[in-house]
Formats: sequence, C-alpha cells, structure tokens
Amino acid sequence: MSAPVPTILSWPLLTGIDENGRINWSRDDLSIRETMLNILLTRPGERLQRPGFGGGLLNFVHQPNNETTRHLIASVTRKSLEQWEPRVEIEEVLVQTSPASVSDVHINIRYRLRHTQRPAELGLTLDLSLSA
Repeated sequence: MSAPVPTILSWPLLTGIDENGRINWSRDDLSIRETMLNILLTRPGERLQRPGFGGGLLNFVHQPNNETTRHLIASVTRKSLEQWEPRVEIEEVLVQTSPASVSDVHINIRYRLRHTQRPAELGLTLDLSLSA
C-alpha cells in the first residue's frame, strides 16, 4: 500500500487564477519543485516567524568559483533541503562549473519523491558574479 500524497501548499502561493476566479495553487511535483527553489533562495533570517528557514544560496554571490565554494554550495543545498522539504529524499547534489561562463555554477539535485519513490531532478544555475 502506498503512502498518501502529502498536500503542502507551495510558495509562491499561486500560479494564477482559474476559469472560476479561484486561486490556482501549485500541487504535486510542481509544488515540490517550487518549494525546493524557495528553500534554496531564501536566506536564513529572512522570514520573520521562521528565522532558521532557508538555504541562502545567494550568500555565495561574489565568492570565487573554486572547488571549496562548490563543495560548500553542495553541502548547504543538501542540508537545507533535508531539513525543510519532507516530501523528498535527496540522493545526490552535484555542483559543477558551467561551460557558458566562468562565474556560473550549475547545481543538479537528484532526489526521490517519498510518497511514490519516483526519482526526479532539479537543476539551477547560480551566477556568482551577480549582485545579491
């Protein structure tokens, strides 16, 4: 018997308005992906009632694109997602330089959805030269 799919509303809270004028909430895989991005891009201390929330990847902007920084990004990514997103099990976080730009790092997160055991991936690119 499979576990029930947890329903957690995503942030941002809506993806639009449906044809009946009601809020169209993100659900299922889309909600999980949006929540993961929200966790990673929120700086700890940024949310009033939850000061420990977030991964703070934007804190790495202006850091050198070297092995140490990439290792720290991978560690922060894994730790924050394991702490704040209960619907996934993180399998691997890979942070590599981007061939497109010397200041870009590509973060690839392989995870498994806990309620279905289905594998999934999320990738994002972080430009370390941008101002925060």
